Amino acid sequence: MSIDQFVEEIQVLGRDLVDKVKALVHEGNVNRIIIKDEKGNTFVEIPVTVATVGAIFAPVLAAVGALSALAAKFKIVIERVNPAAGDEQKQP
Repeated sequence: MSIDQFVEEIQVLGRDLVDKVKALVHEGNVNRIIIKDEKGNTFVEIPVTVATVGAIFAPVLAAVGALSALAAKFKIVIERVNPAAGDEQKQP
């Protein structure tokens, strides 16, 4: 059984950054979230498996909230796991 991973990039405004990161963490098929500015400089890399633990997730969101004041636009790089790849192999 192989697990396919893929990367997705989305642009968000600073005011929407925290809400988008919260939504991505709760999706379940996200492995890592990387927040970059418009120039491609990396601000934060969040391994989502660690961030889902409540005690760790609150300070991460506080840091993301502080970042949102630094720039108007951000790029979020999302590393996802494609669950359909494993399902296709199970079917006859």
